[in-house]
Amino acid sequence: MMKKKVHFISPRLYNALNPVKIALIGVGGTGSHMLTCLSKINHALLQLEHAGLQVTVFDDDLVSESNIGRQLFSASEIGLNKGIALVNRINRFFGTGWKAQETKFPIKSLSNYDFIISCVDNVKTRLDISVEWKNTVNFKTPLYWMDFGNSKKTGQVILSSISNIKQPDSDQFEPISRLPLITEDYPTLLQQSEVADDAPSCSLAEALEKQDLFINPALANFGSSILWSMFREGIVDKRGCFMNLDSLVTQPIPVN
Repeated sequence: MMKKKVHFISPRLYNALNPVKIALIGVGGTGSHMLTCLSKINHALLQLEHAGLQVTVFDDDLVSESNIGRQLFSASEIGLNKGIALVNRINRFFGTGWKAQETKFPIKSLSNYDFIISCVDNVKTRLDISVEWKNTVNFKTPLYWMDFGNSKKTGQVILSSISNIKQPDSDQFEPISRLPLITEDYPTLLQQSEVADDAPSCSLAEALEKQDLFINPALANFGSSILWSMFREGIVDKRGCFMNLDSLVTQPIPVN
């Protein structure tokens, strides 16, 4: 009988002795919801005596009126940097010491983090991340990269590992040591998922013509569920999913 393919998570995340350093790139549609999910995961992990998460947000965009409703911002935050507004709110609510940078993510700083989460609407950032990893010898961090992408009513979340993660022997499972980068497995998908019109929207109604109201939180919840399994159980058999809100169909991406 064929064994089920799974990926055992690096002990540096599962049995972390220090807070896991996460870079969250972009806190707009999906990223604003993802940051809230990360705060919940962090709180739960701390209650379970895990070292928890240390998140740094990177976003150079300002809150606009059209962001309110689809993204997690209020009217009082218009004109503020998105990352600073959200991180200040999370820190006050949960008592965390997370940080926000009012800049685009500096690709050369990849090795400062254990985990990269990208919630961006352009292909270039993803390609830059991929190229930087491939051009760096003996990259030991980050260990994982979770990427989110979407169009109006469809989207995907895909987990990758940067290099081979040592896997334990198993009589029950077939351990897979590396989860391929999205740029390796789905190069065409990246081009298709990029938002064609990146001009700023002047109203929520205009913004909803580009991305539906619930595509972003739906993707964030699926991605967070995978993250929770990684930290809580130390093993995953699915590395992402494709989602279609029109048909209400979600297709899992198995570890392979």
